[in-house]
Amino acid sequence: MKILILQDDFPPHHAGGAAVVAYNLAKGFKKSGHDILVITTVQKRSLVGRETMDGIEVERLFSEYHERWRGYLSLYNPQTIPALKKIMKKWQPDIVHVHNVHWYLSYHSLKIAGYTGAKVFLTAHDGMLFHYGKPHDDKRVSALELMKSYRLRYNPLRNYCIRRYLRYVTNIVAVSDALKRALNNNDISNVHVIHNGIDVERWIEPEESVETFKKHYGLGDSVILFGGRLSGSKGAGKMIEALDIIVKTIPNTQLLIVGQKDAYAQKMLVQAQERGVVDGILFTGWISGHILHQAYHAASVVAVPSLYLDPFPTVNLEAMACNKPVVATCFGGSVEVVSDGITGYIVDPFDVPTMAAKIAEILKDKEKKKVFGQAGYEKVTKEFTLEKQTATYERIFVSSGKDAESLNTVI
Repeated sequence: MKILILQDDFPPHHAGGAAVVAYNLAKGFKKSGHDILVITTVQKRSLVGRETMDGIEVERLFSEYHERWRGYLSLYNPQTIPALKKIMKKWQPDIVHVHNVHWYLSYHSLKIAGYTGAKVFLTAHDGMLFHYGKPHDDKRVSALELMKSYRLRYNPLRNYCIRRYLRYVTNIVAVSDALKRALNNNDISNVHVIHNGIDVERWIEPEESVETFKKHYGLGDSVILFGGRLSGSKGAGKMIEALDIIVKTIPNTQLLIVGQKDAYAQKMLVQAQERGVVDGILFTGWISGHILHQAYHAASVVAVPSLYLDPFPTVNLEAMACNKPVVATCFGGSVEVVSDGITGYIVDPFDVPTMAAKIAEILKDKEKKKVFGQAGYEKVTKEFTLEKQTATYERIFVSSGKDAESLNTVI
């Protein structure tokens, strides 16, 4: 099949987990023998053009605008639409697999894709089909709520227009049951669930390289890894509060933060300074590939304390692929991956003392850390592999689309 993938950002110029998922799937489809083309965007004109990555053709289009216009330009972006039309018409895909297009490629890309005669599949990685940001739960969001929160950035016709564009989509795929419920509760139907997967073998690292990483960052034996976009909604502030509690019983505990030392990181450092735990915080900056893998292997436990409906944090899978126990949020899709009391713990991150206690319990109990880590590894290798994810998408691509309700029994 000729599979065209649409994703607003794509490695190596990416900022979110959806880009990594799209990249991994592209590699999986390519490995299965499909013809792949990726269309993405960049915010620097010098990066525009076509290149080949891991045997995958990637077309990068330029688009940049201020976030205040997102409620409008996310529907139809004149910076990218002409090029999209031209490429799709020339390439004539059998399948158009759409990921995040809610910023630069815009939802109008769904209509263009539909007009090619291809089957169009949209993978929802978040709540942007009905929300402007991060929904707190899976309940229905009112227009009044959105208007109060986003004010001048609120477009009263946005969600209506998105639902109109969804008519061109054969099937919508949510990355978790939690996200599916949220979509259904906000008038978006025809949704199936396919959990993200991971290429577990790629996360194996030699012990020597892990030791080198630990020496480079001065890491000890009680390391909590916290990664992803640094923000309050990801629970970054709660992690500082938890560290403050943990160091009282495990003084040498370190918080290894995998992320850019940006403006929000400075807020974290100020908070840590006020609580007297700043010496226990280490930033790696932006890392990827083997260095990222080494960071996970160097950790004792991985924390995922999101304060909102975090659909399906890939951090969970990455930790489990590295035999690490996870203390994860009760909000969103983490509960579909992390088995409470078996591969780690599920906690309410607003209850910081309990979250800190669970993390400390793992740090103190080496045997439990080992047992949880092994159970997580076994689970991810059985249930959340990239091969399984790719094969499931291939089945839904081949199916008749709208009548694919039976797929819910196998997805």
